Amino acid sequence: MKRFWVLVLACTLGAAVSAKLPPPTLEAQAKAAEAKAKADHGNKVAAYQLCKAQDRAAAAYFKKAKAEGREVHPPVPTPPCVDPGPFVYTPEAAPAAAPAAAPAAAAGASAAKKS
Repeated sequence: MKRFWVLVLACTLGAAVSAKLPPPTLEAQAKAAEAKAKADHGNKVAAYQLCKAQDRAAAAYFKKAKAEGREVHPPVPTPPCVDPGPFVYTPEAAPAAAPAAAPAAAAGASAAKKS
């Protein structure tokens, strides 16, 4: 029973703490975007390496089967492995902070006209 109440208390405190976090800065958002781009590129490299390893394994299998005289069906044609190349990060344009300021400026201008 104590474990249950400790878990309830931990969940309540965790929710309260996470609700008070400030929004990330533009710099933090840029770093997060770059980290995501690096992770995506790493996944592409891993997929390329897996593709090459599968091709080598299939080639070795067919070579061994042919040497042993076994009848093997021809391999299924697959798309070629695509090398993603080196990681290059080009940051996108600044987030849409400027358009949010534009309506406020327009409202200020219309208020000045009314005066």
